[in-house]
Amino acid sequence: MPRFHLAFAVDDLSAAREFYGSLLGCPEGRSAASWIDFDLYGHQIVAHLGPARERGDAAGDEIRNAVDGDDVPVPHFGLILAWEDWHALAARLKAAGTSFVIEPHIRFAGEPGEQATMFFRDPSGNALEFKAFQDESRIFAREF
Repeated sequence: MPRFHLAFAVDDLSAAREFYGSLLGCPEGRSAASWIDFDLYGHQIVAHLGPARERGDAAGDEIRNAVDGDDVPVPHFGLILAWEDWHALAARLKAAGTSFVIEPHIRFAGEPGEQATMFFRDPSGNALEFKAFQDESRIFAREF
């Protein structure tokens, strides 16, 4: 499968290194004074230092879409993990005291698109979603 590359802004590289490297367990690749490459499960993400954004309350300045009763922040990025890996990450984040935008739970329960999902923010306010499907053949299921 092709790997994706995503570059995104952060306002503190040390905090990004701690969050992505230590908490999420992403090995660090190349880096410079203004950016850090991370290996996010085989995908390259790059935290680029930028000016602090005006975030207000960090939840009131973005688009939100209703998805199965959740108020999903847009934009966001993340991964579809294996079922067991998703549960292990959810447990690690909970143990670390992560503040979730949307707590880990099952969305579309009993439907073709049933999935485990959770949303949280990095220290710069970027929204991340990690999800998992028990039946990965249903990732692109159209019927809900």
